[in-house]
Amino acid sequence: MKETREATKHGAILYDESLGLHVHPDLFDTSFWQSQGAELSQGEQRRGRVLFIRRGQHRWVLKHYYRGGWAARISNDRYLWTGEARVRSFREWRLLARLYKQGLPVPRPIAAIYHRGAGTYTSDLISAQIRGARALSEALRDHTAGEMPWLAIGRTLKRFHLAGACHPDLNAHNILLDTKGAVHLLDFDKGRIRRQGPWCMANLARLQRSLHKIDEDHSVSYGRQGWAELLEAYKQAGRK
Repeated sequence: MKETREATKHGAILYDESLGLHVHPDLFDTSFWQSQGAELSQGEQRRGRVLFIRRGQHRWVLKHYYRGGWAARISNDRYLWTGEARVRSFREWRLLARLYKQGLPVPRPIAAIYHRGAGTYTSDLISAQIRGARALSEALRDHTAGEMPWLAIGRTLKRFHLAGACHPDLNAHNILLDTKGAVHLLDFDKGRIRRQGPWCMANLARLQRSLHKIDEDHSVSYGRQGWAELLEAYKQAGRK
C-alpha cells in the first residue's frame, strides 16, 4: 500500500495509490455512482447507514461518519475541526492500512475524504467489501450456537490484541464470518494501537454483553460452551 494525500477545494483526500485508481471527490457521492450505473444497496453499521457499491470488478463500502449520543442533537454528522490528524475518516483509514499490511483480517481501505466548513467538518471512508461475509449476529439468528466457528473467532481476536489493535466497540455486529469460515473485524472508527493490558479483557467483555443482548432480543442462545471454546482458543493462541 502507498498512502497518498491530495488537497481538494474544501479539504483533502487520502488514498492508496498502489491500487492505480483515479480518486476524486465524486467517488463519495451517491449520485455519481447512480450516474455510472453502479449497483447500490444500503446496509447498517454501528451508527447510520453504509452504501454498498458494485461496479465492474469493484465491491466497495462507502461510510459516512455520523455522530452519536447527545452530540447528534446539535449536528448528526459535523465534527469540530481540531486538525487534519484527528479527522475520523483519516484516522480509521490509517489504522486499517496498518492492520491490513500486517496481514490482519480487516477491510482494505481504499480512500477517505473530509470537507471543512465554519470550524467543523464531515468525512467519509471507502473500503473494500468482504465478499460473501455476514455478521456473527446475523449468523447466530439463522444457525445454532454449535455451528459457529468459536475457535476461529477466539484465535482471531487474540491476533488483533497481540498486534495492540484495540477495537472501540467489539460486538457481534462487527465480527464477520465468510463462506470459508474465516473471521474478519470491521468498523475501527475511534480504534487505536495500544500496549496489551486490561483493555483486552474489556474488549471480550463487551463482546459477551453484545451476545447476551442478541440472546435477549431474538431468543437465540450463543451458548456457554461456545463462549468457553472462544476463550480457550484465545488463551491458547497467546501461548504460541
